[in-house]
Amino acid sequence: MKNLVTGCSGFIGSFVTDLLLRQGHGVVGLDNMNDHYDVRLKEYRLARLRELEGFRFVQEDIEKRETVRDVFERLGPFDAVLNLAARAGVRASLQDPQRYLATNVLGTLNLLDMCRDFGVRKFILASTSSLYAGQKMPFREDLPVNTPISPYAASKKAAEVLAYTYHYLYGIDIAVVRYFTVYGPAGRPDMSIFRFIKWIVEGHPVVVYGDGSQSRDFTYVEDIARGTVSALSVHGYEIINLGSDGPHSLNEVIERIEKLTGKKANIEYRDFERTDVKATWADIGKAEKLLGWQPRVSLDEGLQRALKWYRDNQYWVEILSRGGMNGTSL
Repeated sequence: MKNLVTGCSGFIGSFVTDLLLRQGHGVVGLDNMNDHYDVRLKEYRLARLRELEGFRFVQEDIEKRETVRDVFERLGPFDAVLNLAARAGVRASLQDPQRYLATNVLGTLNLLDMCRDFGVRKFILASTSSLYAGQKMPFREDLPVNTPISPYAASKKAAEVLAYTYHYLYGIDIAVVRYFTVYGPAGRPDMSIFRFIKWIVEGHPVVVYGDGSQSRDFTYVEDIARGTVSALSVHGYEIINLGSDGPHSLNEVIERIEKLTGKKANIEYRDFERTDVKATWADIGKAEKLLGWQPRVSLDEGLQRALKWYRDNQYWVEILSRGGMNGTSL
């Protein structure tokens, strides 16, 4: 297959691209390399992809319709589009909601239009567990998710609805994969596990919003990539949770990192953010049934791998900036 992967230098996008290439597929990777967080981390991921056969990189923006059309005309035809380009992060979306809507909604619409115009029959849309705010756990895909509590979640809901419309009108096979708190090596520097490891190793205060009892269904990035690629087998329109099916509190995660590092965390508890949810927990029965997918990497093993990556790259990771992002994403 020849695939277009948007957001290929992003955290999840780089792992998805890597997996496709190692399976022998061709990939055109598209990314605008924005400074939503430190670009050096994106450049690190991209450099690793350039070493693999079958990869071609294009630095462009999915928000620009004619630019996207040009990519399809020059570099297609594509068998599938995997849209992992997104403005991510709940708290940061409060600062710039227009940008979130432009990338996550308009960008998705541009790609769907090109799939229609160029006859692409497979489309993967990366979505989020943030949509489940206030719902009964474990979260099932058939729950109503009509009350998003952040611009980020609202933008992802809009993208999902657009994707359904294009499936209904044009018969495009679409899999919406809802990710649950992804972590691992070379992760986003605003994400909680990345920040906790960095702060504890470097001896900085560990900032926790709330009392730390809030829990997340932390899911290792290689498991997420495997589930995303497996979703290319989907026919019709399906929403599929990709999570670990095992929530852990922030306090528990910090304790585990303390044991792995041999260092004590200096925790600063701050006010709980209204845009956060108290807990997430994925029902992954549908992923098991449709994709034959289950997570393989335990939290302890995943934390060990993330810590090893940090230590192996600490000489430059210490100086990463977060590009003006506020708070720690969960």
